[in-house]
Amino acid sequence: MDLDLLTVCLLLVAGLLAGWVDAVVGGGGLIQLPAYMLVPGITPLQALATNKLSSIMGTSVAAATYAKRVKPDPRTALPLAVAALAGAIGGAMLATYIPEDAFTPIILVVLIGVGMFTVFKPKMGVATVQRWQGKKHILAATIIGLTIGVYDGALGPGTGSFFVIALVSIAGYAFMPASALGKIANFCTNLGALIFFVPAGHVIWGLGLAVGGANLVGGWLGARMAVSRGSRFVRVVFICVIAALILKLSYDLISGT
Repeated sequence: MDLDLLTVCLLLVAGLLAGWVDAVVGGGGLIQLPAYMLVPGITPLQALATNKLSSIMGTSVAAATYAKRVKPDPRTALPLAVAALAGAIGGAMLATYIPEDAFTPIILVVLIGVGMFTVFKPKMGVATVQRWQGKKHILAATIIGLTIGVYDGALGPGTGSFFVIALVSIAGYAFMPASALGKIANFCTNLGALIFFVPAGHVIWGLGLAVGGANLVGGWLGARMAVSRGSRFVRVVFICVIAALILKLSYDLISGT
């Protein structure tokens, strides 16, 4: 694939920023996936698949950093991750059949509602107050992982933010442990999508690994910054990313892209 220097630089910068955003609160696909679409001749399916390769490099180092420093609850992490992996495999299989415009209006409404709720509920996500224990908690984590996993396999952008949204608003976690759990689940959704995309031959390896290296650096920096600054910092970044997602999806809906 013949790329000019400017396109390469834009892709690397996008990978770095996407890795940082993903590590803090998720939503890096909002930056990285559109950047891949700048590549001449790339198909939407190739862009989606290659984006998964780059993203898993950043989410792996972010998940490892969170696991070491935050120590997320394995009772939530395990069912969330397993369900996310399974959901992503199924979602990737659906990627060639489900039009994006079927999801955009619904996702936009949900984002606006969650964004307003977060802004007007400043204490939400500051401290962990789990809503359920035992089997109900495991069931909630499984449903969250499966549902968002399918979305990530089929489409992708904003997945990390959706994990944080669900874990804070539904399960009752603070933003920091929610981000940690979300990174583990997001790693699994990327892996699940690649289990389908790699054998199908949709991944552009050289491009994905190059951008993935920048994504990895961004993920490492973002995770360390989030851990050091705490849930309030993550909440602020979360609101900014949600606002950006709303603007991006609104533009896509209005312009018909």
